[in-house]
Amino acid sequence: MRIGYLGPAGTFSEQAMQESLDLAGLEGESEIVPLTTVHDVVSAVQGGLVDRAIAPIENSVEGGVNEVIDALVHDAPDVSIIAEYVLEISPCLIAREGTKLSDVTTVYSHPQPLAQCASFLRRELPDAELQPSNSTAAAVEQVLASDQPLAALASPAAANQSGAVVLAESVADHELLATRFIWLARESGETQREGQSGKSAIIFSGAGDGSPGWLLDCLGEFASRSINLTRIESRPARLELGQYIFLIDIDGRVDLPGPAADALAGLAVHCQQVRVLGSYPI
Repeated sequence: MRIGYLGPAGTFSEQAMQESLDLAGLEGESEIVPLTTVHDVVSAVQGGLVDRAIAPIENSVEGGVNEVIDALVHDAPDVSIIAEYVLEISPCLIAREGTKLSDVTTVYSHPQPLAQCASFLRRELPDAELQPSNSTAAAVEQVLASDQPLAALASPAAANQSGAVVLAESVADHELLATRFIWLARESGETQREGQSGKSAIIFSGAGDGSPGWLLDCLGEFASRSINLTRIESRPARLELGQYIFLIDIDGRVDLPGPAADALAGLAVHCQQVRVLGSYPI
């Protein structure tokens, strides 16, 4: 079994992977495959490079991870969500040994931590340049490869593994910071027994999205059956300006008989495209 994640070693994705292997049904030895971008993570599952992969899809501060969402919607028609895992994260400011906070000229990190720590950076490093990296661990590598006074936003594990030092701990702007990760595979998850709790991710779109009340009619299929929507988001359909694809997460399994499956059938009446990204236990 080959498992993909956003590398290199020391990323929050690696931490989430190690803590949740059982959710993806992984037992015994597996080959761990670090990948360069989150789009690469999704594409590796679609292309068969890996059998399972974990990717961040939502953050409690910055919302959806658009690169992952768009990869699932547009570039990975055969990939399914089979599980999810929520990881509490605490970014730190990391640098080469001997670097002082006041000397830092540039801060590297993945775009999500740069946004999550924006107030700290404005307050403590107002003149520092902010540079996006493919991952937090890659940012640490960039910092250590230079003799300039650079810093990275990354996990404490990244500092421990690389020999860097922590200049400031827990620098996120919000005390509670969490990222929701999804496990991906080319097959759907195993059907669970009736009565167990579950969740489904669905995308839908249609020509009626320009008509008054169309979205209300779509969502009404769930509301009328007392099905809770835990998340809704829209992304460009990449067809023409003003056309969108909607992504929703609901409480309930649409792959089992019941109200959720009935709502999915009702949704199809209003739409040109309905696709289940995943239906899995929680």
